[in-house]
Parts: sequence; C-alpha cells; structure tokens
Amino acid sequence: MLRIVISCLIGFVVSALAGRVLIPMLRRMKAGQSIKEIGPTWHMSKQGTPTMGGLMFIIAVIVAVAALSWQDFAAGKFGGGFVLLFALVFGIIGYIDDYFKVKKHENTGLTAPQKFILQLAAAILFTVLMRNFGYLTPDLYIPFFNVTLSVPWPVYMVFAAFVMVGCVNAVNITDGIDGLASSVTMPVMLFFTAVAWWWGHYELGIFSGALLGGLAGFLIYNFHPAKVFMGDTGSLFLGGAVCGLAFALDIPLVLILVGIIYIAETLSDIIQVGYFKLTHGKRIFRMAPLHHHLEMGGWSEVKLVCVFSGITLVMCALAFWGVMYR
Repeated sequence: MLRIVISCLIGFVVSALAGRVLIPMLRRMKAGQSIKEIGPTWHMSKQGTPTMGGLMFIIAVIVAVAALSWQDFAAGKFGGGFVLLFALVFGIIGYIDDYFKVKKHENTGLTAPQKFILQLAAAILFTVLMRNFGYLTPDLYIPFFNVTLSVPWPVYMVFAAFVMVGCVNAVNITDGIDGLASSVTMPVMLFFTAVAWWWGHYELGIFSGALLGGLAGFLIYNFHPAKVFMGDTGSLFLGGAVCGLAFALDIPLVLILVGIIYIAETLSDIIQVGYFKLTHGKRIFRMAPLHHHLEMGGWSEVKLVCVFSGITLVMCALAFWGVMYR
C-alpha cells in the first residue's frame, strides 16, 4: 500500500514540475492547438494554446514505475510494465498525430484509417502478450453476479481488440474542453488503484496510482482556463491506460460502468452523425459530442467537468462494489 501511495505522490510532483518546464518549451516550439471552425465559436479564443501537454503525466508515470516497480519486475510480475508499454504505444500514435497537426497548423493529423490500423495492431499485440504471460483468461467476469462467461479464445481476441480501440477513441472524444478528460479519468484511476490494492496486484496499483497523481499535477495547468492541452498524445495514452488496466485485472466489462461518460460522449457522436445522414441534415443534439451540446445549452466548462466527474465517481464506487467480492 505504501508504494502505491508513494507512486501517487511521485506522479503528482513530477507532473507538476514537468509543466513548469514543458509549457514554456511548447510555446517556444509554437506547438499551439488548432481549433476546428465547426466547433463552438467561443472556443476560438483557445487557438494557439500549447498542446501535447500529456507528456507531463506520461513522464510522471514512467518515473514512478521505474522507481517503484523494479522489485515486481525482478519477481516476474510485469503487469504494470505491460500496461505502461501499451499506453505508451498509443501515446506515441497520438504524438505523431499532434506533430502533424502542429506542423500543418491544422486540426487534422493522421487519417482515420491510419489511426485505426495502428491502434488495432497495438491492441492485438497487447492481447497476445498478456495472454502469453497469463494475465488474460477467455472468461468474462460479470460484475455484481460474481460469475464468469467462458468464450472461445478467437472470439475473446476479437472482443478485446474491439473494446480496446473503442475505449481509446472514446477517451479521445471526451477530451474536448478544459480539464474534462483528465478530471473524468481521475476517478477511473482511483477505482483501478483500489481494485489493484484490494486484490494484491501492487504492480498494477503503482501504475494507476502514478497516473492518478500525474493527472492531478496536470490539472494545475489544464483546469479552466487551460494553459495547456493534453493533445492526442495524452488522450490516447489515457485511453490505453484505462482499457489496459481493465484487461490486466481481467475485468473488461467494468468499463461499461467506470467509462460511462466516455460511452455517452461517443454514442452522442455516433447518433448525431447517423441521424444527420439518415435525415439528410437534421440533428438530435445542438452539437456533438455531448459536452458541446450541453455547452450550447448554457453549461459552463467548469460545471460540465464537475458534473461529469461526479457521475464517474459514483459509477466507479458502484463498480468497486460490483467486483470487490470476486
């Protein structure tokens, strides 16, 4: 337990200190965010705010895991390292995307097919790796009922790849206003830290605890009005961390609960696009995803962050109750 607490503190301190160095550096590099013209008009004032700030909590997690997980690695417990590697791969994909956006001064980087292929490859490799080291079983644990549903490995592999790619992109969609993705993900990391500690998977708890602290340090600069954005570098890393931990702890179905905001944001986007095409121009939401719809209805960014984070916190508490007696 002490190592998990220390990892959280290291994550916070390193992330907060990294921001003091990284933000001025990003400004000098002119790594400013380009805002979509189709987005809310009041967001145009954020044009030029430094992006790729997700490097702050990524660095923090690497430092914490390197400092505190060596004894787990020596004992053959590589779960935290595997999840970190998985999240880093997605972070690198996001960094490439951010780099092209900054270079072209547009809000378009990698194409959708390019992102999908890279993300799918990462998901498949992670699933194979975790299976070979015994972290995954083809049994889907159903929270609250304390039962498992056995499925064939090929079916499980397809399911895992679909969930991982979907989860990563759902977190990415949630990153649309100041502090939202980071604030919503903090209760999720708290949940995974609690589960890892409860079940004795301390190597995973060190990773999730470090990210919890890293996000708290990042929020110093990312809370409204944001001085820096995490960019796809940060949001894809967060998505990889969320789904990586769910699968490493062998409770992927819990993502339905802890990821309720990610799911709502993604569904609102899918529904909006589908309805628009079916009705040749009509819309259900004022603007998608959901946070923009509520913004245009008069919600402030701070209210959105508080409400969405509060909902996630309640769902995470419910999820912990659903899995604690496994």
